[in-house]
Amino acid sequence: MRKINMLLAILLMFCLCVEAQDFNDYFIDKTLRIDYIFSGNADKQFIALDKLNVSPHWYGKKQRLAELPVEGNGQITVRSHKTNEVIYRNSFSTLFQEWLSYDEAKTTSRSFENVFLVPFPKDTVDVTIDLRNNRREIMATFTHTVMPTDILIRHIGENNVTPFVTLQQAADTSRCIHIAYLAEGYKADEMQIFLDDAKTANDALFAHEPFKSMKNRFNVVAVKAESEESGTSEPSKGIWKNTALHSHFDTFYSDRYLTTLHLKDMHDLLAGIPYEHIIVLVNTEKYGGGGILNSYNLSMTHHKSFKPVVVHEFGHSFAGLGDEYAYENEQIPMYPHDVEPWEKNLTTLTSFSEKWADMIPNGTKIPTPIVPGKSKVGVYEGAGYSLNGVYRGYPDCRMRTNENPEFCPICRKALTDLIDFYTK
Repeated sequence: MRKINMLLAILLMFCLCVEAQDFNDYFIDKTLRIDYIFSGNADKQFIALDKLNVSPHWYGKKQRLAELPVEGNGQITVRSHKTNEVIYRNSFSTLFQEWLSYDEAKTTSRSFENVFLVPFPKDTVDVTIDLRNNRREIMATFTHTVMPTDILIRHIGENNVTPFVTLQQAADTSRCIHIAYLAEGYKADEMQIFLDDAKTANDALFAHEPFKSMKNRFNVVAVKAESEESGTSEPSKGIWKNTALHSHFDTFYSDRYLTTLHLKDMHDLLAGIPYEHIIVLVNTEKYGGGGILNSYNLSMTHHKSFKPVVVHEFGHSFAGLGDEYAYENEQIPMYPHDVEPWEKNLTTLTSFSEKWADMIPNGTKIPTPIVPGKSKVGVYEGAGYSLNGVYRGYPDCRMRTNENPEFCPICRKALTDLIDFYTK
């Protein structure tokens, strides 16, 4: 028995060593930031390379490099140019893809900045960007070659780094999830207000499970980006502010949709800082926000719903959780009823076995009727902006209403699995 245990221990050590060597086989401890322009309309989309950048250190995953925990609306894949082996993958969503679902995209072409971070390769690699439609089909793809010796790769983050403070240090900073709160619409003399807002947001996030019990796996900083003016732009009121990220309400003509289109400016401000996931805090009392998978979470700070909104939006940007609400007067046909959504907390019952079927108590009706005063895991109609044909797993959740104080069991499991993926 002792020999067997020793053998198992040796095998385990070997596996751990192999895993630890994987990153160093292909990458060095730097970040390759790739800037793209996505453009087009509902009929045709284009992807173009803008520029390449390199900054010190890599703050993303260093294990399970070729695996995707979340499918997303798009994917970036890095392959060895010599062998064609996939050595890194990540998923994302974009404002461009969301815009394609609006009527404007049927008659107009537009362009959007997009920025993606990958570890800096030791040797020449081929990078592929895939954009997918709401049927989970590739609608545009683009592949280009990156040589790490390219003299035109711009060096950033080595000097003049934006001032920042550490709000929370992970137990193991080499294997953790890095979050950066970024100031938007705060003038130089308002930085203490920003730091207080960042602490409020962070306390709110880590009051929720599973973040609360897994807090030591997150490293969090607050980045003091200064703006010339306070607040943010409100186009519907003719208000345009000169701020660090040029954020604004009325995105896609939706009054409360608060976003920024200036992703290169955002990442320039973060260059040289330990970050992967971005939470932009906007100095405004007006209600609004937005969250985009592996892009950013942007939330107002001085509205009474600040804390639930910033947590809700982080559910989008960190884990790709879908909205679980639907409105009678604002239905958006984002999810075809014959296609299973990739979001972990939504289903059309097309391929429900891959979702939370194993969490449903025996004898539960599907679809599940809501019983006042009782909550259990089931399949409840009305989610993903549709009153019919799209379902959620629980009567209420942080991804459904601001009033519910917690993530539902389905969302908690999705979040737990993702945190484990990045940190175990």
